Formats: sequence, structure tokens, C-alpha cells
Amino acid sequence: MVAGPCGAAGVVAAAPMPAGVVSVAAVNDRQQNVMVFSPAMNRPILIQVIRAADRSRSRPTMYLLNGSGGGPNDSGWDAQTDAVSFLRGKDINVVTPVGGANSYYTDWVADDPVLGHNKWQTFLNEELPPVIEKFLGANGTRTLVGVSMSGTSVLNMAIAKPGFWRSVASYSGCAQTSDPIGQEYVRLTVENWGGGRSVENMWGPRTGPLWRANDPLVNADRLRGTAIYLSTGSGVAAAPHDTPNDRRVREGRIPLPVQILFGQPIEAAIRQCTVNLANRLRGLGIPAVFYDRPVGTHSWGYWEDDLHHSWPFLAGSVGARIN
Repeated sequence: MVAGPCGAAGVVAAAPMPAGVVSVAAVNDRQQNVMVFSPAMNRPILIQVIRAADRSRSRPTMYLLNGSGGGPNDSGWDAQTDAVSFLRGKDINVVTPVGGANSYYTDWVADDPVLGHNKWQTFLNEELPPVIEKFLGANGTRTLVGVSMSGTSVLNMAIAKPGFWRSVASYSGCAQTSDPIGQEYVRLTVENWGGGRSVENMWGPRTGPLWRANDPLVNADRLRGTAIYLSTGSGVAAAPHDTPNDRRVREGRIPLPVQILFGQPIEAAIRQCTVNLANRLRGLGIPAVFYDRPVGTHSWGYWEDDLHHSWPFLAGSVGARIN
């Protein structure tokens, strides 16, 4: 007990726990599950780690974000793609947070009764990198990759902290959030697909300033100096991924009719978002790679392809060997 300024007794508040590694569990000689405490969210977050193939010197780091599913229960890169086997052979550390389903990996203005307390941008832009990169012995250069929902998030994270991310890749991420169509897509992601109570718990009233502050199309000028890779499909279903021969369909991870019924219109709409961003960047004189696929639904098979296609660009941006 200590005396307050007027002599009243008070309890000394405990100092907040800093960001740091809480526990480490080995998956194999190269992969680990690392629990990192987030002061902003007041809880530990599971981080899936793949260490660089050659650790004779410090290597760059790829932050590979999951989509709206957040990663658990077969909803992420590890279960849906060959990302682990593909990236295990590369001279780059790979960091994938698990959690944050339907959160847009952003800082919410209010807790949601269903989706909880979300301060993901603070965690990913401020708390996690110094902790996990020290743990990995990384060299401080980093690239940021997102898919679907997190394809929007990675652009906003790079905009919020110019120069911090050497490069950013957005696979099928809608870059518009503050116009009526963009707001409706965000609402569907948070409320209909995520079960959140109200999308306004995220960025406040739709007429408020935070929606424009988190719109990559509006703030595209702040991407200057960041290497940018954008990709999207047309929405047209095609072989091999939109057929019974696709591995994910064969394994029952998603029914093919659902993939086509929902994946076609979603990807077609996202393509227009991406075209708008590509045109805006071009008008600003900001270079970007735009991989405009002539076919493809909003589904994991195409994002696996995008990871492979973008790898030489991303590796070059952080000084990693391509092979």
C-alpha cells in the first residue's frame, strides 16, 4: 500500500507484461510453434515458425498471414497449400500468426462480444517483429504477405508504417474499404461470415474517419518506396483448381459447388478492387507488379500458385536467394 497525493491509501498497479516469447514447442528440426505475448491484446498468440534453410548467417523474414479463417482447424496456409514444403527450402524465416479470424488484422475501436479484443495491427507492426526476429536471429529485412481478408490488411500495415516492410504481397485482397461496395464486403466478412456483432466495433461508424484511414486505395500514396505485388483472378472457374482433381476438393476441405458458387462472384468483385488499386498506383507513379490471372475463383489453389509466382519478386526485395 502506498499513500496517494491526498494521503489516501491505494494499490500499486502491476507493471504490464512486455511483449516476449512465452513458450516454444518444436515441430521438427526447422519448424516451431512459438507463443508470443501481446500486451495490446493481453494474451499470448501462437506463431508458426519455419527457420531459414541456411542459418550460417542472419536471414530475412517473411510474415505470411492467413485469411479470414485465421489459421486454426485447417483454415490456413499450412493445411490448404504447399507453403511449408515450398518455403522450407528457402533462405528466409517464415512467421505465421494463428488467430484473428475475421478481424482484418487491424486495431478495433471496441471489443466485439463474439470476435473479442483485437489489436492486431499493433501486434504485427510493433510488438511481434522485434521479439520474433531476435528469437530467429533475423537480419531485420522483412516482407509481408496476405491473402483474401489479410490481403487488405497487409496493404494497410505497410501504409501505417512506411519503410518498415521492404515488400508487400496481396493475393485476392480488396483494396477498397470506405466506399459503399467496399464497406459492404467488409461487413459481410466481419458479421455474416465471422459472426461478429457489429462491423462498427472495428472502425467505428461507417461515416467516421477510420474507414478512410484504413482504405488502401485512398492512402495508396503512402505505399511509395515499398515493393508491391498484387494478384487476382477473373472469377472464371477453371482447371485444375476448380475441378474434382484439385487436392483440396479431393480431400474434402471444401465442396466444389461451394467453391464455385461463392468463389466466382467474390473473386470477380475483388478483381475490380485490385484493378482500381493498380491504376491508382500507376497514376501516382508507384511501381507495382500486378499478376492479373485470366481465370480463377476465390480459393486456396490459386493462392498457392500466387505464392510460387511471387516468390522471385519477394526474394529479390529482401535479398534472399531465389532457389
